[in-house]
Amino acid sequence: MKPDLDSFTSSILYAYLRSLRPPRDAFTPLYIPLLNVPEADIQLRPEFIKLFHHANISASHLITLDDLPPPSRLEDQLPPANTQWILVDHNSLQGSLGSIYSSRVHGVIDHHVEEHAVPEDTTSEPRVLENSGSCSSLVVRTFQSTWDAVSSSSLSSGAAHAQSSDSVADDSVVAQGWDAQVAKLALGSILEDTSNLTSESKTMSVDREMVRYLEAKIQASAKDARIWNRDKFYKEITRAKKDIEELPLDGILRKDYKQWTENETKLGMSTVVKPLDFIAKKAATERPDADKGEAFSAAIQNFVSDRDLSIYAIMSTSKTAEGQFQRQLFLQATAAAIAAADRFTQNAGAELGLEDLTVEGIADEKTAAQKAGKKLYQRVWQQKAIERSRKQVAPMIREAMK
Repeated sequence: MKPDLDSFTSSILYAYLRSLRPPRDAFTPLYIPLLNVPEADIQLRPEFIKLFHHANISASHLITLDDLPPPSRLEDQLPPANTQWILVDHNSLQGSLGSIYSSRVHGVIDHHVEEHAVPEDTTSEPRVLENSGSCSSLVVRTFQSTWDAVSSSSLSSGAAHAQSSDSVADDSVVAQGWDAQVAKLALGSILEDTSNLTSESKTMSVDREMVRYLEAKIQASAKDARIWNRDKFYKEITRAKKDIEELPLDGILRKDYKQWTENETKLGMSTVVKPLDFIAKKAATERPDADKGEAFSAAIQNFVSDRDLSIYAIMSTSKTAEGQFQRQLFLQATAAAIAAADRFTQNAGAELGLEDLTVEGIADEKTAAQKAGKKLYQRVWQQKAIERSRKQVAPMIREAMK
């Protein structure tokens, strides 16, 4: 799964908080977050870089797919028996990692639909599958007592070994500063996923509770409490996320991309924080020698071919000229997956409020039908059920693929 901001922060949070006080029978006392992207893809996510600055994290210090052995030597150089995997923000290990290490999954914290791929008994590791706006909320709640205990012990230890009242104060400031940095890391994704706790359909009680808890960590730091402003922080992260104008189209589609396999059929889905018209125009800009429709089709076909996808979807989020939030959905299927695409449309069309949409440069079903020789199926919709995000739409498409 290609991580979004919540996947990134929840994996780092899990590794950090669990490593502070691992269980006695832990597979290893050091938990290592693996970010499921190549290192270069981090630069496609300016919101990550912005949030890392608040958390005092350097992107160059993160472990990515580039740090693993090459796929052909992965199993030999990193034997499954030498690993134990914990899944956060997803509950089924996919792709080449899943084919090798799925039997070594021993824990999960996730807020997506249960795929029954994680053992019921995860021994000392958590098995948390619960609806929430952000997976990071669940991670923080799971290790809340650990975090508080470690913070308290660090302050007590500083007091016990202090030579003067000044050194006690210094230890306290350091501990509080660390807590504030970790709290901001968690808050970045929780606030982004719940629209600063204003989304009624996404925000759950656990999200509200953890925001209060995390902000208390920030308020305990004299330095951070003076300048903390949640609304300003949220706007800074969301503004960075929407800053994609300078990215190439391939980078825009890769930026927030996830992939699944059902019955040996691959589904890919990109979430883009611009309307579909922006994507069509971007494609045309990059291929001025072609008309807009040909440029878009070529760009999508290259993206799909590189990943061997049978079904590909783009979910776009943006605001209308009147400032109203909107969702649009593009769906493409190869000949072998047209039946699945039709089932999705029939089964989920009403629930998602899918209405046919005309976007210059993007072919609709009728145009695709005229090109039957290419055996390509495309649909473009306005999604009226704006409360339904990828977390709900992707399982609907996957169900139609079974």
